[in-house]
Amino acid sequence: MQELARPCDLRVVAGGTRGRIAYLGVVSENESAVAPAGTEPRTDATPSAGTATRPGQDGARESDARTSPTADGASGSAAAPTSSRDHDGSGDHGSDGADGATTVPRAIREAASWSWRILLIGAALAGIGWLLASLQVIVVPVAVALLLAVMLTPVRRFLQYTLRVPRGLAAGLSLAGLIAFAAALVTFAGQQVATGFADLSEEAIAGFEELTAFIDRQFNLDLRDYQSDVLAELEAQRDAIIAGALGAAATAGNLLIGALIALFCTFFFLHDPRGIWSWVVGLLPAGARDRVHQAGRRGIVTLSAYTRTQILVAGVDAIGIGLGSAFFVPSLSVPIGVLVFVGSFIPMVGAIVTGAIATVVVLVAQGWVAAIIMLGIVILVQQIESHVLQPFLMGQAVSLHPVAVILSVAAGSFVAGIAGALFAVPLVALLNTVVLYLNGHDKFPELGDGDKLPIRWLAPDAPPLRIPLRRVAADTADDS
Repeated sequence: MQELARPCDLRVVAGGTRGRIAYLGVVSENESAVAPAGTEPRTDATPSAGTATRPGQDGARESDARTSPTADGASGSAAAPTSSRDHDGSGDHGSDGADGATTVPRAIREAASWSWRILLIGAALAGIGWLLASLQVIVVPVAVALLLAVMLTPVRRFLQYTLRVPRGLAAGLSLAGLIAFAAALVTFAGQQVATGFADLSEEAIAGFEELTAFIDRQFNLDLRDYQSDVLAELEAQRDAIIAGALGAAATAGNLLIGALIALFCTFFFLHDPRGIWSWVVGLLPAGARDRVHQAGRRGIVTLSAYTRTQILVAGVDAIGIGLGSAFFVPSLSVPIGVLVFVGSFIPMVGAIVTGAIATVVVLVAQGWVAAIIMLGIVILVQQIESHVLQPFLMGQAVSLHPVAVILSVAAGSFVAGIAGALFAVPLVALLNTVVLYLNGHDKFPELGDGDKLPIRWLAPDAPPLRIPLRRVAADTADDS
């Protein structure tokens, strides 16, 4: 029997209670490394004479004793007496409980990890939103140009591939046709407004007098007594009114600049869309370019479907409400139709607001009965749009729930006003398609992944460009 002198850090298990003892003594290889009953721990013991120490085996056995007790150790520990502290759950067992108490539950750790990631993403989105709001004069025209380019792309393709018109000329003709159509529509509607409101003003004055007389009879209120107060308030707010007029002039200047930017960008989006997209994708890391390109292709399909659908829906709304108003105010039916057409590009909200304006115009011109009939026409057109046109035309291309549409319009109008309400739904539809594709769900599998985008710059190992400096120098000498 070979004896070894080594310290032992043992766990004694007795009656299901754990405790620790430190015992320094002579332990045989065949004996259990457990302190005998009634033995006090010895800290001043030294190895006995003639005892050989083996550091390698000693360290290995010490590790085994600390991690996995042997069967003999288990039987020996069962015979070891336990103190009163082990029975009442105090002592070192309390320290183990304290260690367990300081351990954070897994659910809390996961919630914390998700929380800081969500906060970081929210901060990044807030920063992007602030930057876009600061550059609204540039961002809005570029977004309008993108929608116009998507809308005019079929016209450009028809001119280019069917009529064999050069690409640049086809893009210019498409844009010029759009400008001519919009100018003709605005001119005709303006003439109708100028002639119609001349007749409507008299009816509006008569209706207002009738309303004041009704209020005077029912509530004994003479509104003429408040005219002086209204005039005094307007006089007091004269500076604010002038400042508002100057602000309107500055806004008109920004609109003019934005219109020029939109026309410029629309032409180049029509003329060289693939080259612009190639440059944008080329700014990304090489490993992400193909997936971003494929996601962008699907996003453009979604945006095209949304634009075509909104044009058709706006046309149906304008025709329906315009024809309904023609029975009551024929001179204003075209301006009302144009107003409804423009407002319908704000989904679900624009048509309701413009329909309410049409109802008010009919109320002023023809009275309550005609206004109720006009309101019924507006509601009928809205029901056809919501239950027939939107589900049938949108389909799977723009699969957004009505709740998502309403929330998107509300959030966009809160952040960026009318422009935000106009672009909120197409932006959400675009992001929906792109994010789904990047996560493995392809809404347009028929597009495939065969279309590859060339990146227009030289490779790192390409030979340097050769510039004919001698020829330039010679031409300069001849000019001199």
